[in-house]
Amino acid sequence: MAEIIQSITELRVDQIVVRDRLRPVSEAGVAALTASISEMGVMKDPIHVRKVKHRGGEFLLMAGAHRLTAARQLGWETIKVTCWTCTDDFARLMEIDDNLAGAELTALDTAVFLARRKEVYERLHPEAKAQVGAGLVARRWNTADMMSVVSFATSTAEKFGMTDRHVRRMIAAGACLGPDEVRRLRSAPRPVTLKDLQDISKISETGERYHVVDCLAEGRTKNASGARKLWKAEQGEGPEPLSPADRALARLLDAWDRAPKVARDRFLEERGDQLRRELDAQSTPTPTNTVVFQPRKDAQNG
Repeated sequence: MAEIIQSITELRVDQIVVRDRLRPVSEAGVAALTASISEMGVMKDPIHVRKVKHRGGEFLLMAGAHRLTAARQLGWETIKVTCWTCTDDFARLMEIDDNLAGAELTALDTAVFLARRKEVYERLHPEAKAQVGAGLVARRWNTADMMSVVSFATSTAEKFGMTDRHVRRMIAAGACLGPDEVRRLRSAPRPVTLKDLQDISKISETGERYHVVDCLAEGRTKNASGARKLWKAEQGEGPEPLSPADRALARLLDAWDRAPKVARDRFLEERGDQLRRELDAQSTPTPTNTVVFQPRKDAQNG
């Protein structure tokens, strides 16, 4: 399936091709790595490349995009490599595992990586794929076979120090995302959370799904739940979302209602004077133009 080419340990930077990556490099990550390399004078680990014979022997990056980008920015002519001959699935799995093991990933990236890892893992290990129908019945009666099967979620949880439940939730969230949706969500001003991804995964109507992704990408709502409420309101299926002022008022009223008497008394001691001034300002009538009554001349002469 895969073999290291022992004779190739270093390549020119401009020989290495970067194509079809699941995650773009982080500018902050490259900056930190560049600073570390400049200070220490060495890159700790080689990058991993694949020699692709059917493309004329080009060297395709598998793992180490941040390290390669840092080397290019530092003006290196060559870089240390581990060079492989391998299948497409092996190359993708190495890219995914390198990121899962060594990077600070967002919920979005983790979900995408785990979903793609599951696809590759089950192609490489078909015996670990969930069985249905006759296959499930056959396995149910074969105890030895069942004991030998390790599910993807279990093996991944053990490999990366996660729980089975967290892995399954991430896979379900990432599996439903298309490449364009991933690209759009990466541009969101706020980090997309696992809860947002779970909400998106529940949407079956295409128009609503596009709307929610666009709202998050453009920062029009804080989360997917708010975007879904906005969609329903625009379709006449629900109330208009509360304005920021209405939400703030609701929080104030709720805090007052929940507070014990001693807390309310202390609040009035702290803010009583300010509240009285605000109330006085609201109760003072707004000045209006005064109309002076002038008797008519004919009435005076009558």
